[in-house]
Formats: sequence, structure tokens, C-alpha cells
Amino acid sequence: MKTTASTLTKFTLGILIAGSIAACNQNKTADKPAATTAPAEVKESIVYVNSDSLLNKYDYFKDMSKRLEDKGKSSQGDLQAKGQAFQREVAEYQKNAATLPADQRQATEQRLQRKQQELQGYQQNANAEFQNAQATENAKLYDKIADFTKAYAKEKGYKLVLTYSKANPTVLYGDPSLDVTADVVKRLNEAYAKDKK
Repeated sequence: MKTTASTLTKFTLGILIAGSIAACNQNKTADKPAATTAPAEVKESIVYVNSDSLLNKYDYFKDMSKRLEDKGKSSQGDLQAKGQAFQREVAEYQKNAATLPADQRQATEQRLQRKQQELQGYQQNANAEFQNAQATENAKLYDKIADFTKAYAKEKGYKLVLTYSKANPTVLYGDPSLDVTADVVKRLNEAYAKDKK
């Protein structure tokens, strides 16, 4: 009997506490002003830029890619010319090797071996130089876009500007109303056109 009374008391006490909490919450809601019927304009504080579209449409990136492509072609052409000259020299040696005295053959082979090593060193240096140029250009591109985006976000009142790319999909979905890529590209190209003058 005591157990039943104790359980009943706890149950009643629980209902009273729950009722009191509900009543308090109702009073808090009643104290709040009623929501206006017309929705206020909500300004987004987070937006994103599609970096694939940005790079395809940004004139600075197009010019940078052309410069790097031209540099790569020039370097490749120079390397190819040196390689062909070396191959002609090797073919000439192989054609005349049987008629040469042993000491001259040995000296020519050592010279050709040094030339081959020089050619390999030249190729490695050219590749390293191209990669450095590419890294420098990419750093400049990043700085241009980051500096612009910082000023753009401040001007527009954005708290966060994300980037989206199919190659690096950190954002899986973004409402199209949050995509500011077109405006960013337009203004970046305008700024770049002024810089080129």
C-alpha cells in the first residue's frame, strides 16, 4: 500500500511539474511580440562561387594559361631540338664506329655519354623551371581571387564565401540563389581589364 501511495505521489508530482513548465512556456510565448505578416527580406550571409565556371570565364586565368602553354611549348621545342641533334650525333658515330681506332671510339663514347647526361639534366631543369613558373602563376591567381573575394564579401555583407568545384566537391549542394559566380566573374574581368591598360 505504501508503495502504491509513493508511486502515485511521484506520478502526481511529475504531472504537476510538467504542467508548471508548460504554463511557464506559454507565458513566455505570450510575452513575445507577434510575428509580422509580411516576411522581412532575409540577407544571406553565406554564398558560394563555382570555381570551375570562374576559371573558365576569368580573362586573367585564360591569359595565364596561354602564357604557361606558350612557355611549355617553347621549352618542349628547345628540348626536342637538342634531343634530335644528339640522336643525329649518335647515329653518325654508330655509322663510323667500325672504322675508328679504339682510343677515338672510347673518347667519342665518353663524350656522347656526357652529352646525354647534360641533356637529361637540361630536361630536369626545364621541368623544374616550368613547375616553378606554374606554381608562381597559380599563387598570383589565388591571391587575386582571394583579395577580390574578401573585398566583395565585405561590400555585400557576406560572412562566408565558399568555393565549389566538381574536382573538389566540399559543397555537395548549394541553392542557386546563393551562387554569386556570375557577379564575381564580371567584376574580376572588369578589374583585370583596368589592370591591363
